[in-house]
Amino acid sequence: MERSKVYFSNLRATQNMNLLQKLERLIKKAGIEQIDFKEKYVAIKVHFGEPGNLAYLRPNYAKVVADVIKGLGGKPFLTDCNTLYVGRRKDALEHLDAAYENGYNPFTTGCQIIIGDGLKGTDEAYVPVPAGEHVKEAKIGRAVMDADVVISLNHFKGHELTGFGGALKNIGMGCGSRAGKMEMHSEGKPRVISAQCVACGACLKICAHGAISFQDKKAKIDHTRCVGCGRCIGTCRFNAIGAAWDESTDILNKKIAEYTWAVLHDRPHFHINMVIDLSPFCDCHAENDAPILPDIGMFASFDPVALDVACADMANQAPALPDSYLAEQMKDRPEDCAEKDHFCVTHPETNWRSCMDHAEKIGIGKRAYELIKV
Repeated sequence: MERSKVYFSNLRATQNMNLLQKLERLIKKAGIEQIDFKEKYVAIKVHFGEPGNLAYLRPNYAKVVADVIKGLGGKPFLTDCNTLYVGRRKDALEHLDAAYENGYNPFTTGCQIIIGDGLKGTDEAYVPVPAGEHVKEAKIGRAVMDADVVISLNHFKGHELTGFGGALKNIGMGCGSRAGKMEMHSEGKPRVISAQCVACGACLKICAHGAISFQDKKAKIDHTRCVGCGRCIGTCRFNAIGAAWDESTDILNKKIAEYTWAVLHDRPHFHINMVIDLSPFCDCHAENDAPILPDIGMFASFDPVALDVACADMANQAPALPDSYLAEQMKDRPEDCAEKDHFCVTHPETNWRSCMDHAEKIGIGKRAYELIKV
C-alpha cells in the first residue's frame, strides 16, 4: 500500500534561515503550490487560544501561510468557530476580542478573521456524512463551508479528552458550530442550569420544536421534543443552558473524524502541525501547564491522518520533561508506562488511535506514512 508523504523540518535556525522562513520552505516542499488558489476563498483553520493561555501558536506562523496563499492568487482568511463551554470565545464578538488580545489581527497576519459559525454560534451548514456511524449530518460553521480551500494550521499538544489535539481535532471539533460541538461532546441533549436561569424567555422564542417551557420561573427542556440543535445554548446570554458532556472518549474521537470528513470532502485541503509547546491540555484552557515534551518540529502534508500519526510517533520517541504533568503521571503510575505512549500515560482514559483508525476507515487518509526531512 502506498504511504502518504509527511514532510518534517526541525527547529534549528541560522542567520540565513529563521523559523518562519523554514516554515515557508516546508509547506512549499510539501506541495502547497500544487493547489489552485487563483481567486479562491481559503479558510485557514487555527486556534486563537483562550486568553491566559500562552502555548497557542504565535500569529507570525499564520502570516507565513497567508502570505504564501496570497502569493499564489488566493484570498485567505483565518477562522475558528465559537466554543461550547463558557469562556472568552463563546460568541463572535468576544472571540474576536480574544483573538486580537492574543495578537491575531489583519495587521499581524495579513488577512482578515471570520468566526465560522457567526455571532452566536448558530450560523451553520448541514453536511451529509454518508459513511458516518455516529453522525449522519454534521453541523459545520457556514463560513468554513463557503470556502473553496481548507488549510489547517494546528498546535499539536496533549488533550484531556482525545489524547492529543492535532489536525483532526482542530478541523473536526474546531469547525463544528455550537450545535455540532454539542453533538460530538454529548450523548444526550441540552440541560438547564436552573441557578443561572433568569426566565428571560430567549430560549423559548428560538426553539422551533416546542421543547422549552417554564416552571417556577425556570426553563425546562422536554427531551422528547428536543432535536438537539443547540440553538438554545447559543441564544442564552446567562449561560443557563449547557451540554451534557457525557459522550465516551472513543465515540467522541469517531465523531471528530466524521466531522473532519464533512469539512474536507470534495475540497482541496492541506495541513500543518506545529509540534511545539506541548502542553498536556487543550489551548481552550485559560492557562497552560509546563510542556510535557521538548519541542519536536514542524510537519506538513496533504493527509491529516498520516500527519497526526507521524507527529504522535515522533513525540513518543522524545523523553518526558522533568517537573511536567507527564513526568508526574509516569512516577505515580509506572505500570501504565509499559506501552510507552506519552499521550495515553498523560490521560489514561483517552485513546487517540480510535480517531486515526476511524478516519482511515471512512477515507480521510492513511495511517501509513513516509517521513521526508526538509
